[in-house]
Amino acid sequence: MKNKQGIARLLEIAGERKGLLLISGFLATLSAAFFLVPYAGAYYILAELLKHWNNLQGMDNTMIVRWGIYILLSLLGGMSLLYVSTMASHVAAFRILYGLRIRIIEHIGRLHLGYLTSTSTGAIKKTLEQNVEKIELFIAHQIPDFVNVVATVIIMFFVMFSMNVWMTLASLGAVALGFALQASMMYGPKGKTMMKAYYDSLERINASAIQYVRGMPAVKIFGRTVFSFRRFHRDIQEYRTMVTTFSDQFQNGFVLFRTILASSITFVLPVGVLLLSRDPQNTSLGLTVLFFIIMAPGASAPLYKIMYLAATLKDIQEGVSRIDAILQQPPVREPLHPRKPASHGVSFDRVSFSYDSSGSPDKVPALSEVSFEAPQGTITALVGASGSGKSTAANLLPRFWDVNEGAIRIGGVDIRNMSTEDLMDTVSFVFQDTFLFYDSLYENIRVGRPEASREEIYAAARAAQCHEFISRLPQGYDTLIGEGGVYLSGGEEQRVSVARAILKNSPILVLDEATAYADPENEHQMQQALRELIRNKTVIVIAHRLHSIREAQNIVVLSEGSVAEQGDHETLLARKGLYAKMWEIYSDTDSWAFRKGEEVA
Repeated sequence: MKNKQGIARLLEIAGERKGLLLISGFLATLSAAFFLVPYAGAYYILAELLKHWNNLQGMDNTMIVRWGIYILLSLLGGMSLLYVSTMASHVAAFRILYGLRIRIIEHIGRLHLGYLTSTSTGAIKKTLEQNVEKIELFIAHQIPDFVNVVATVIIMFFVMFSMNVWMTLASLGAVALGFALQASMMYGPKGKTMMKAYYDSLERINASAIQYVRGMPAVKIFGRTVFSFRRFHRDIQEYRTMVTTFSDQFQNGFVLFRTILASSITFVLPVGVLLLSRDPQNTSLGLTVLFFIIMAPGASAPLYKIMYLAATLKDIQEGVSRIDAILQQPPVREPLHPRKPASHGVSFDRVSFSYDSSGSPDKVPALSEVSFEAPQGTITALVGASGSGKSTAANLLPRFWDVNEGAIRIGGVDIRNMSTEDLMDTVSFVFQDTFLFYDSLYENIRVGRPEASREEIYAAARAAQCHEFISRLPQGYDTLIGEGGVYLSGGEEQRVSVARAILKNSPILVLDEATAYADPENEHQMQQALRELIRNKTVIVIAHRLHSIREAQNIVVLSEGSVAEQGDHETLLARKGLYAKMWEIYSDTDSWAFRKGEEVA
């Protein structure tokens, strides 16, 4: 079944709160009828004045006052109904927006990390914020406005047709000409191309702006400005050029459209004069011409709303297509009959993987037929030069990506046959680059197990050797970190991350160089924290500091995505292979020292 697009898709999204929107539309229709009463009142009052223009004493003053009261009450009633209609549509809109944002975020959480690495953060941020927010504009404002306008136009032209067909056709001719011009501009190939280019340009600016802000330390250190940050500067210039070109291409047509719509009386008046010239004594016809002179300009106001609706709909539709582009990304496949492993040993069985999903024969594999065992309750270390595939192998275990060939098993069960929830409960991950939320330290640790008690969180912090420095902070565990709060050192952030993992207490643990940011004074504390964390667990360690993994039961040496050798520390040294060379180089670098005026020794 083909997915809906454009207005059909917008209405499908809006239909999630159909009851509130039906109420909003009904009240908007009633308000349209109320807002037309002043036109009728003006017509009847003018008719009474024309009938008694030579004898004002004969006018029906009671009727004029009565119509004045009707006009006032209709305006108040129309405004009240429109207010309630708009409130109903706003409630529907905000509920839909909440559900839509939650749906997008949950869907992104089920995608492979490959999607996030190939898509800019700025583009996703813009979709979650601006594109979703514009759906609120459509549902909360434009649906009731559209219903109100359509009801107004139908009632007006129904009354106009009942009074005089020819003048109504003349008025419709102006409307049809104006909207044909508008449609050719907005919905033609040029309009579609320009709208897509507009959105692409905004996404590029969002992405490069985020990079610029994140790279501000380097920008300042090297004395650079936005003009030297080439990508950001180029994206701003391209956006300026694009919108200027857009305005230049459509300004003449837009001015012509406004002129035609505002001059509808010039289409109606000649027809009215022609009809009057044939029967100049017909007072009723004269009143009808007067009515059209009043009503024809009045019809322009609601039609302008339709014009703005058409313009913004193109904008909103492009945003909806980008929302759907995220929702249509295939999530990590869930097994139909998930299995749970009885034990927690890990095995890599001839695993091959490439980040290039295009299927090109020239793609370079990140891993090629990697096989090793990590028995339950043991420590397995992955070592090798940068780019050898250590982090890739570790990231495949929690299914951040799926293997291309081979299998990864936990307790003999292929991880692709485990539910994502069970797999995430089974594996903990302490990243080298720790991410902490802009929240309190208490909440950052509680991420490990949201249902944990406060005492359990304190115990995890003590085990991770971070209780002491947290207690010294202004508000202790309730201290905010990041923007608007305090900033922690790299070693402190890593200990908070270890506290999360201790609190989660998963049977399998992956450590990606967890002591990378620890200085000599703090490294001992980190080692104590990790000793507590790895107790009785299956541990896979990615290590650059080789002394930290000497006690590992199995050391897997990776080279260019393949296993070069594996064994314990003493066995690998005795083989005098790649690991022995790495150990020799590592031991030599331990004695390096920098001295002023001397060569490095």
